Amino acid sequence: MISFKNCYQKLPLIAILRGIQPHEVLATVESLIDAGFSLIEIPLNSPDPFVSIKIATSAFGNVAMIGAGTVINQDDVTRTLNAGGRLVVAPNVNAAVGEAALAGGAIWAPGVATPTEAFSALKAGAHVLKIFPAEMVLPSGIKAMCAVLPPSVPLLPVGGIAPKSMRVYVEAGATGFGLGSALYRAGDPPQKTYRNAVEFVTEARHLFSLS
Repeated sequence: MISFKNCYQKLPLIAILRGIQPHEVLATVESLIDAGFSLIEIPLNSPDPFVSIKIATSAFGNVAMIGAGTVINQDDVTRTLNAGGRLVVAPNVNAAVGEAALAGGAIWAPGVATPTEAFSALKAGAHVLKIFPAEMVLPSGIKAMCAVLPPSVPLLPVGGIAPKSMRVYVEAGATGFGLGSALYRAGDPPQKTYRNAVEFVTEARHLFSLS
């Protein structure tokens, strides 16, 4: 079974497919995998998200870690796990969500914007800290947080990230990113998503010295 660690070391980028519909999932996820992605999030405020997660995990679960975003309660976690999802991304720190994700063997990535939230998330068992919204937590803020957080914790700014804006965050201490509308917008054809993905992958490989 593919692990988060291996996916993250290969490419520390999570593709966020907000608004995707079940009939679009196979082609879009395949385009992302072809570009080099192996971490994929389908937000629960998308149409029929659990159907999409099930389709994606059934087809690509052996080469990518796929799961849900905007997970805000325990029932969402249960439905994500039942659909085959193994990644639970949240906009906030909810210990009950984390407990359910951990009990189900999933990776939990809650959203944090302050050191207090970050340490609360880590205490509750978070594997990854989603710095959200990145538009509000500027690189200078991330740099300050890095001074007190354990250096081994993955820090992923999410919100408004484009290929050209990645460098300043990496220099501040970010170790990866969650990518939304600059990568995929609802209704985008797979060809466009692939082109966007290649831009992000190229920049990430340069910034993180990936092979």
